[in-house]
Amino acid sequence: MNKKMAAFGVCIVLLLTSVIFAGCGGEKKQADVIKIGADLEMTGGNATFGQSAANGAKLAIKEVNAKGGVLGKQLTLIVADNKSEAAEAANAMQKLVTQDKVVAVIAPIASSSVMAAAPINQQAKVLAISPTAANPKVTVDPDTKKVRDFVFRAAFIDPFQGAVMANFASRSLKAKTAAIYIDNSSDYAKGLAEFFEETFVKNGGKIVAKEAYLQKDTDFKATLTKIKGQNPDVLFVPGYYQEVGLIARQAREMGMKLPMLGGDGWDSAKLAEIATPAAINNGFFSNHYSPDEKSAAVTTFVEAYKKEYNSVPDAFAALSYDATTMIIEAMKKANSADPVKIKDELAKTKNFAAVSGSITFNETHDPVKSAVIIEMKDGKQTFREKVNP
Repeated sequence: MNKKMAAFGVCIVLLLTSVIFAGCGGEKKQADVIKIGADLEMTGGNATFGQSAANGAKLAIKEVNAKGGVLGKQLTLIVADNKSEAAEAANAMQKLVTQDKVVAVIAPIASSSVMAAAPINQQAKVLAISPTAANPKVTVDPDTKKVRDFVFRAAFIDPFQGAVMANFASRSLKAKTAAIYIDNSSDYAKGLAEFFEETFVKNGGKIVAKEAYLQKDTDFKATLTKIKGQNPDVLFVPGYYQEVGLIARQAREMGMKLPMLGGDGWDSAKLAEIATPAAINNGFFSNHYSPDEKSAAVTTFVEAYKKEYNSVPDAFAALSYDATTMIIEAMKKANSADPVKIKDELAKTKNFAAVSGSITFNETHDPVKSAVIIEMKDGKQTFREKVNP
């Protein structure tokens, strides 16, 4: 019995020793890695956006790791799927900042989702930078009117984007009347519609119809019939590609040949698939960059992305690449992986040479940058013109 007990005791000691050393090894491994989170739309209605954004972030991290990483450590991206839903975006953010202990987060694509998640990363004092969320309320709390210290964006905001499309309608298309058809469940769509109308009317135009739909609607013919009856020169649809594609197809089936306009929510290869290439002809939307632009930054990024993923990067990939690169540069300047120090350095960003153009953050954490107008031709995006702020 004594020999058995002694042997058992030796086994226990060896087991505990192995656990201790394994734990130390695990801690060392964790200490050699800096974690960046991504709260993105990997599934659901905006899945192509989130997938592109994840690819852009992964490429930026792969490139910096190949050069030795940051602060002598390798970076790793932890992606949490928010399923294209605001409530899930909050859940994903909670996981990233409390369980995964990331030092910064690539925030959701949609404005509504960023706003739902913002209180969580704010409280945790971990910065979140959205590649594309364009509603002004993303970085400025509408209740307190104060800037959200730990929320940034890589995209221009809706007042600029809405004005860009209104000016394009008035000046380039010579439109005198417009109809607006918005996704009433989207803060992004509501904001764009508001600023489009404000500028279009200021230009001397008239809004002859304002209609709404909800995300995941599929039949738009009754409302389109009402809009058609007003005979507008242009139709502004500031929604996301899933519904916009159906709206375009159904509008063309009804004989509506007028120009259709939108914002960066149109930027998906799925748009032409859903609408059909012919239906989306005479469609124009504002965007953050064009892969056809012949700048060194764009050319280098497009070549690297095509080599990595065998596809042409959309604006969501470019903006997420920019957002991730800005986090990395802030980390280097802070010489620290402390989330607060990274945030402080990010806020100082000035004339950052991004793929999507030179970025300088203003006092509300919004980048001052240019926009491009994209024209759809037989299902393909073509660069139309560039608009400076």
